[in-house]
Amino acid sequence: MTHDVAPYVGIDVGQSRLDVAVGKTGDEWATSNDAAGIPDTVARLTQLNPALIVFEATGGLEVPLMVELAKAHLPFALVHPARVRDFARAIGQLAKTDKLDARLLAHFAQAVQPPVTQLPGEQAQELNALVVRRRQLLDILVAEQNHLKTTPLAQQTSVAEHLTWLETKLAELDQALEALIAQTPEFQAKQTILRSAKGVGPVLCAKLLSGLPELGKFTRQEMAALVGVAPFNQDSGQHRGKRRIQGGRADVRQVLYMATVSAIRCNPRIKPFYQHLKAQGKHGKVALVACMRKFLTILNAMLRDMQPFQDPTVSSSS
Repeated sequence: MTHDVAPYVGIDVGQSRLDVAVGKTGDEWATSNDAAGIPDTVARLTQLNPALIVFEATGGLEVPLMVELAKAHLPFALVHPARVRDFARAIGQLAKTDKLDARLLAHFAQAVQPPVTQLPGEQAQELNALVVRRRQLLDILVAEQNHLKTTPLAQQTSVAEHLTWLETKLAELDQALEALIAQTPEFQAKQTILRSAKGVGPVLCAKLLSGLPELGKFTRQEMAALVGVAPFNQDSGQHRGKRRIQGGRADVRQVLYMATVSAIRCNPRIKPFYQHLKAQGKHGKVALVACMRKFLTILNAMLRDMQPFQDPTVSSSS
């Protein structure tokens, strides 16, 4: 089957079921979203040799399917649900069922042809899982610290014990992150480059290595859009609206935000840039987002050239 006649496939991913629709032939089927159903769906899709398979991000329910599709070398695209909703409204499809959603996704795949999603390698996935788990435990730790202040004396011992357990687990995760990076030559080389920039700590470094494998390979504009720190115009006619950031990888953006808060205090390139924006009257959050974008651009160039951070104060004085 040639690429010209290869079908486009949509999959509606549910908690317990996968609904599949093949755009060209009209074939449809449903299987369970588990270790029994996913391999069956992948086997049937392999026989079809599709041009593209599209499904929405569903908060992680799609991950097992993605992994098996990648193993089978089938082209797939993970898309934001908002894009599909906008597409449905554009073509006048208001009804919504699992089967209709699968057909809609197949239609979307053929009409829009979103770029193929590339999964990071196994080590990058493992590294990302550690970073995500660390973030989860840190959120619980902060919540428990707040609880301790308002918990009756009789229960404070229990909360304190939980805090100790959480701190121990966080320390273990930090050790696991360091060990995994140390065992991976590619990670080691990139970590040396990234950590040379003030403001890049172990958490941001691990998140960039695992959650942003494109760093150093894309242009600065593409990278800003990928992370979601690129401002988009909101203009219509004579109206000039505020430019706003939207979309992108929220998990990467969250860690980058915290690192930039540190960078505006200590990084010799980000700090004066932030001060310049503030002197121009820019709002604090606007200036901070601009610094996030600049920081990301610098890190992208560093990995592109595999060169450590260049301190402008050192260069000018030498």
